[in-house]
Amino acid sequence: MLFEEIYRRYFRDVYRFARGLTQDEALAEEITQETFFKALKAVDKFDGSKDIRAWLFTIARNAWYSYCRAHKRVISAEDLSQELPDSVRIEDKVEDGETAFAIHQFLHGMAEPYKEVFTLRVFGELPYEKIGRLFGKSANWARVTFYRAKVQITEHMEAINRERG
Repeated sequence: MLFEEIYRRYFRDVYRFARGLTQDEALAEEITQETFFKALKAVDKFDGSKDIRAWLFTIARNAWYSYCRAHKRVISAEDLSQELPDSVRIEDKVEDGETAFAIHQFLHGMAEPYKEVFTLRVFGELPYEKIGRLFGKSANWARVTFYRAKVQITEHMEAINRERG
């Protein structure tokens, strides 16, 4: 895929994500442009094994953090917990019966604490603070553990999709 096509296809998604982070239209545009500038410089490092939107959102989030550091802006806990847009959130995919079953099968064999943290967050709908307390850990520990579980599940689901062709 040519970079121009990537830009056209994902500009709005990245802008919406940046707008959610910044709560400022002009700053979101600046972060979006910075994101695509950095992506252009690093496009040959992108191997295609992950969702390109997730890659772009990660670049956008890092551009936002860099902006905050440069402008001595304090990043709130809410900013740190900003989830990826619904289009790439695995929790939403659980509503599809076949996908849910495949995720449950994978969860059954998943190592702890990833299995329990993911289950508590998605199916129990517990906030990170309560999950952390259950394990005697912090909310950030729960957030990171949940993220790592999501990565494992996403990689498993992508492998299944590649096999199905």
